[in-house]
Amino acid sequence: MSSHSTAGSLANGAALPPLTGGPHRKRLGLVALVATFGGLLFGYDTGVINGALRPMTAELGLSAFTEGIVTSSLVFAAAIGAISCGRISDGWGRRKTIILLAALFFVGTLAVVFTPNFAVLVIGRILLGLAVGGASAVVPVFLAELAPYEIRGSLSGRNELAIVVGQLAAFVVNAVIGGLFGHLDGVWRIMFAVCALPAVALFFGMLRMPESPRWLVEKGRRDEALAVLKTVRSADRAVAELADVEKVTREEEVAGEIGWRAILSNRNLLRILLVGIGLGVAQQLTGINSIMYYGQTVLVESGFSESGALIANIAPGVIAVVGGIIALTMMDRVDRRKTFIIGLSLTTVCHLLIGVASMALPVGSPIRPFVILFLVVAFVGSMQTFLNVAVWVYLSEVFPLHMRGIGTGISIFMLWIVNGFLSLYFPSLVAGVGITGTFFLFAVVGAIALVFVVTQVPETRGHTLEALEEDVSTGAIFVVAKSK
Repeated sequence: MSSHSTAGSLANGAALPPLTGGPHRKRLGLVALVATFGGLLFGYDTGVINGALRPMTAELGLSAFTEGIVTSSLVFAAAIGAISCGRISDGWGRRKTIILLAALFFVGTLAVVFTPNFAVLVIGRILLGLAVGGASAVVPVFLAELAPYEIRGSLSGRNELAIVVGQLAAFVVNAVIGGLFGHLDGVWRIMFAVCALPAVALFFGMLRMPESPRWLVEKGRRDEALAVLKTVRSADRAVAELADVEKVTREEEVAGEIGWRAILSNRNLLRILLVGIGLGVAQQLTGINSIMYYGQTVLVESGFSESGALIANIAPGVIAVVGGIIALTMMDRVDRRKTFIIGLSLTTVCHLLIGVASMALPVGSPIRPFVILFLVVAFVGSMQTFLNVAVWVYLSEVFPLHMRGIGTGISIFMLWIVNGFLSLYFPSLVAGVGITGTFFLFAVVGAIALVFVVTQVPETRGHTLEALEEDVSTGAIFVVAKSK
C-alpha cells in the first residue's frame, strides 16, 4: 500500500460500505459492555489498595518495605500476565482467554480476602496481578478487532473508562466501608471482597459473547468469522471487511510473516514494537499509578489527616472518570499524536507546580493540602483526558494481526514493569526526597517523553486495521509521520 493510505479503504483500494445503525450496533455495544468488566476489575483491583493498605498494615504488621511488596506484587505479576496472555490469546482465542481471566480474578480475590498471613496475601495479589495484566493486554485487542474503524477509538477506549470507573468505585467503597466499619478488624478484607461481583459478571457474560472475527480468519475459520461480523455489522459491510482481512492474512502467509520471525526480519515491525514499548513506559513514568496507589499517602504527606485524605482521595477518582468520558468523545475526532503531545505537556506542568507548591507552602500551612490536592486533581484530569485512553487504544490498534498479541503483550509487559518499580519504591522516594523532589523528577522525565512522542510516534487514527497493517509492514506509516 502506498504511503498515502485512504482512511476506510480496503487493501485492494475499494471503499468500505458506510457504517449504519441497527440491531448490529446494539449488539456491538453489548459485547463492549461485557468485555469492559475486565477493565472494571483491573481498575478496582489496582485502586482498592489505596484505602485498604493502612488497615491491612495495622492488622498484619507490615513494614514500609512489605507494604511496597504487597502493592507491587500485583503490578509485577501484571507484567507477566500481559505478555503471557497476549501469547495465549493468539493461540487460544481472545474470548476464551478473557473467560480464564475472570476465573483468575475470582480465585485471587478469595485468596486475599481469607488470607491468614503476609505470604498468602502476596500469593493472592500475584493471582490478581496475572488477571489484571492479562485483561490489560487482551480486552483492548478484543474490542479493537471487533470495532469498525470509524468508532474504533471510542469503542476500544471504553476499556480505559471502565478502568477508572473501577478505580473510582474502589475509592468510594473504601471511603464508605472505612467510615462505617473502620473500627472493625479486617475492614480491608471487605473492601477486597467487593471485587468478586464483577468477576462473576465477566465470567458468565463472556460465555455468551462472540470470538474476534480477525482471530477466526487467522485460524482459517472463515464461516465463523463472517457469522460474527454479521452480528455486529450490516451484511454488505461484513462481507467487505471479511474479504479485506482475508487478503491481508493471505499476504502474510505467503511472506511467511508470523510472530517473532516477522518482527526480527522486518526493521519496520521492530521499530513499531519499540514505539509501543516507549509509549507504554512514557505513560507510566508520568507517575499516574503512584497517585492511584498511594494517593492517600501523598495527601497525608501534604497535610491532610488520614480520614480526610481517604475522603479527599475520591476527587482524583471522580476527575479520572470525567476525563475518560471527555477522552472518548475526542478519540474518533482528534489525532492520537496530538492528544499525546497535549497530555504530556499538561502533566509535566502539573508536576512542576506540585513541586513548587510543596516547596513554597510550609508544612502546617492551612492551604497547603488543598493546593496540592487541586494540582493532583488537575494532573489526573490531564492524564486521563489526553493520555491514558489514547495510549491503550493506540497499543491495541498499531500492531499487525500476526504480531498483535506479542506486540501488545510486550509493550504492556514493559509498562507494568516500570509501574511495578515505581510502586515498590514510591514510598521510599517520597520519604527520601519529599513531594517536592519526587514531582520535579516526574517533570524531567515527562519532558523527555514529550520529545520521544514528537519525534518517534506515528499516527493511527482514521485507518482500518488492515490499512495500518500494510503501512506498518512497509514503513509507510513512518514516512507519513515525518511529512506531517
